[in-house]
Amino acid sequence: MRFDVLTLFPEMFDVLNSSIIGRAIQSEKIKLNVVNFREFSTDKQKHVDDTPYGGGAGMVIKPEPIYDAYKSIVAKLDYKPKVIYMSPRGKVFNQQMAIELSKENHLIILCGHYEGVDERLIEEIVDEEISIGDYVLTGGEMPAMILIDAVSRNIDGVLSEGSTSEESFSNGLLEYPQYTRPEEFMGRKVPEVLLSGHHANIEKWRHEKALEITKKRRPDLLENK
Repeated sequence: MRFDVLTLFPEMFDVLNSSIIGRAIQSEKIKLNVVNFREFSTDKQKHVDDTPYGGGAGMVIKPEPIYDAYKSIVAKLDYKPKVIYMSPRGKVFNQQMAIELSKENHLIILCGHYEGVDERLIEEIVDEEISIGDYVLTGGEMPAMILIDAVSRNIDGVLSEGSTSEESFSNGLLEYPQYTRPEEFMGRKVPEVLLSGHHANIEKWRHEKALEITKKRRPDLLENK
């Protein structure tokens, strides 16, 4: 999987070189290319924004620098990658979307800033707008990192086999409680069933706990089950 990110703040993506995603980059399970579209500004001062037509607060990112940055990527390809714009007005991101996007070979992710980007640029190159929740951030960089992380961990070889099969949302439920050594901590003991070695009983307990937690914390997930 290849990710190209169009942003004004490429240094923010250095964090992805750590931990599991960093190892996936090193092993070339995923490729990450971060492009500063300010470099494509033809303005002497490298401005990329201007005041909005019709008035209003804030600034809007001009279409030309982003489009030229985009063309610098796709001009070398014989296919069109899927282009995603991280936007509060997009469809809210979830696990199923992460799984579906992990089947793509190449994603270009556009990070907006200020009051957003010129609508004509969105109409020209963007395939899908995605939001990470019903709130507004100062820019699309953190949402883009969340998307990259969530998508990458569903790509073959990034995590060990079976690691995602029983996570929250993988089967429509939140994940059951997890325990490890010691058997007792602060007077709290590991449930006896997990020490029994009886796999059928353990699976039954885990399903019941997942259902219990989902009913309590996210009953909306059970509406269509």
